[in-house]
Amino acid sequence: MELEVYNFKGGKTGRMVNLNDGIFAIEPNDHAIYLDVKQHMANKRQGTHKSKERNEVEGSTRKLKRQKGTGTARFGGIKNPLFRGGGRVFGPKPRDYSFKLNKKLKKIARMSALSYKATDNNILVLEDFSFETHKTKNFVEMIAKLNLNEKKVLLVTKEPDAKLVLSSRNLQKVKVITAPMLCTYDILNAQSLVILEGSLQEIENVHLADTVTESKS
Repeated sequence: MELEVYNFKGGKTGRMVNLNDGIFAIEPNDHAIYLDVKQHMANKRQGTHKSKERNEVEGSTRKLKRQKGTGTARFGGIKNPLFRGGGRVFGPKPRDYSFKLNKKLKKIARMSALSYKATDNNILVLEDFSFETHKTKNFVEMIAKLNLNEKKVLLVTKEPDAKLVLSSRNLQKVKVITAPMLCTYDILNAQSLVILEGSLQEIENVHLADTVTESKS
């Protein structure tokens, strides 16, 4: 797949770039995407939820009435879960929601997400650039010239760029990330994927490294 390369002012450079079909044109694996996104969401959960059980609620342990002969159900004390203010039965406890996935499955999920973006024509390639100063105004102007004002934008760079990060961190719908840190959730969450030209090779190195090794062996 070939795409035109734009500059950060929204103009065409007259150059074309070829997206690797082994990454941007594979048959998407929806189940791999589901598992990867599920893991991402689970790993972000704090798991600090907690409710008090019967032995943790403050209150007297005195038996409120005799066991038999009252014509009503028996109960031992005021901390009974059936009473208002009593302990909760089988309530939530602090736990770790994270789980592991194979690296190959996560890689397939990322390539599937990238393939979906390419199929929907939601990938824009920019030539490498950097702002002179870290001002939000510069980033807003660039987004406007690229006609991405109302969209969630994920900007992929080759290396960490402090000026780009500082210029975009006040924008709610914009996220700047380096190519090695790409994840399936961020790709799918963005409406438009903006990739700097220099980071394309880095994306290929990350996702095709195992493939090249296996083919040589």
